[in-house]
Formats: sequence, C-alpha cells, structure tokens
Amino acid sequence: EETVIVGDNLRTDILAGFQAGLETILVLSGVSTLSDIDAMPFRPSWVFPSVADIDIL
Repeated sequence: EETVIVGDNLRTDILAGFQAGLETILVLSGVSTLSDIDAMPFRPSWVFPSVADIDIL
C-alpha cells in the first residue's frame, strides 16, 4: 500500500508530506507556482497543472 499527499501549497501541504516521508504531488491550480519550487529546500515528487491531470494513481 502506498500513500501520497496532494496539495496546492508548498509551504503547508507539500512540506507536511516531505516531513512525514511521503511522496508528494503539487498541483498548480492553487497557491504555489513552478517558480516557487526553486525557493524551497525540498521538492515535490511530482507536479501537475491540476488534480484532473494526475495520471499516476
């Protein structure tokens, strides 16, 4: 069984997943943008334009 966290905010959703040791999916339909990723000391596992575009599940 695998768990992944999906979120639109790097500073809250993706950080929580990173700290929990989970795979993470950032969707760009909300708060964070692609350019925000470079400013963080961590990176999402995957990035998709929106939840509807997630095709790895």
